[in-house]
Amino acid sequence: MVNTLDGKTAVVTGSSSGIGNAIAREFASRGANVVVNSRSEERAAEAAEEIADETDAEAGSILALEADVTDGDSLESLVEQTVEEFGSLDVWVNNAGINIRGPAEEMAMEDWQKVIDVNLTAPFRGAQLAGRQMIEQGTGGAIINISSMMGEQGQTGRTPYNTSKGGVNNLTRCLAVEWAEHDILVNAISPGYIRTEMVGDAQDQIGFDEDDVIDRTPVGRFGTPEEVANCAAFLAEGEHFMTGEILHPDGGWLSFGWGSKS
Repeated sequence: MVNTLDGKTAVVTGSSSGIGNAIAREFASRGANVVVNSRSEERAAEAAEEIADETDAEAGSILALEADVTDGDSLESLVEQTVEEFGSLDVWVNNAGINIRGPAEEMAMEDWQKVIDVNLTAPFRGAQLAGRQMIEQGTGGAIINISSMMGEQGQTGRTPYNTSKGGVNNLTRCLAVEWAEHDILVNAISPGYIRTEMVGDAQDQIGFDEDDVIDRTPVGRFGTPEEVANCAAFLAEGEHFMTGEILHPDGGWLSFGWGSKS
């Protein structure tokens, strides 16, 4: 693997598992200093150790930091500790997210607010803090928001999640326009069905048929976290003249409309 991110420092929120973990691993394999983040100090440390071992990362280039993305002070500390350790902040990935499902008419306001806090307010606050640091550095940077193809669809029982991800898409566009003069590229990744613990939980809770998803996806399979991580690495490298874009690693789902291959 060519060290295309050599010398850059990246923070990936919610990176102890799933897509965030794959992104952190991919960044490390390309030579970046990587901050692995979780609400649990123990989970962050375990993930960081595994990433360091798997990628043969240089000693000291992987840092585990505990932070709750819904807490502004905690996020501010995450940025400060990153810069103190590595001297700069070049890539920020807003990955942490949750989903609470249920009929809209029965949705408790506290559940609605929890999803909005984690999935939309936290990405804004994280991007704001990262953007301030990048502007101060004067060397540009990349901010990557992990959205979802659900942010462009209406679905039964997923109003808070889909709404939050739709907001993330427009947040991406607004920040891209506003910070372009500082050479900060802001883009989003909007995955389809990826084999993660979150998707597995959705299958258990909703009971949807895996075969239906595969039949509905033109490429005929679920995506992998590693494929999403490759998209993130491309955006992090910054050699693409692209900002305000929403990438869709969804196997053709959105292009297919609501059809079925069978």
